[in-house]
Amino acid sequence: MASQDVRRPLTDSGWFWTGMFAVMALIGSAAISSKFEVRQGQLEGRFLGREQAAAERNRRSAGLPPVDLADAARERSEASGGRIVPLWTLMSLAAAGAAVSFAMLVRERRRSRKAA
Repeated sequence: MASQDVRRPLTDSGWFWTGMFAVMALIGSAAISSKFEVRQGQLEGRFLGREQAAAERNRRSAGLPPVDLADAARERSEASGGRIVPLWTLMSLAAAGAAVSFAMLVRERRRSRKAA
């Protein structure tokens, strides 16, 4: 009997779809990068403000003299050079996911070819 090379379609693999999802995440991240920077700045500003307000509440409950939060907020925003969560970290994670997924897809395809 001749061995038949019946290979499953590429789209039947979960690794293919994981890789495609990661590539789409990269494309989407690149598309929203300018808006992300603005929005992330707003979110991080609110976070830092709430963090300072909580610290001030703790200071006052401990009986320490109050600090003007408006002055501290201006100083902190001027001193802040970058984002807490920059977009490149998310894009790196998506790129690594795509690379691993496609590497596993190639490995899976080679194994099925050898088994046939």
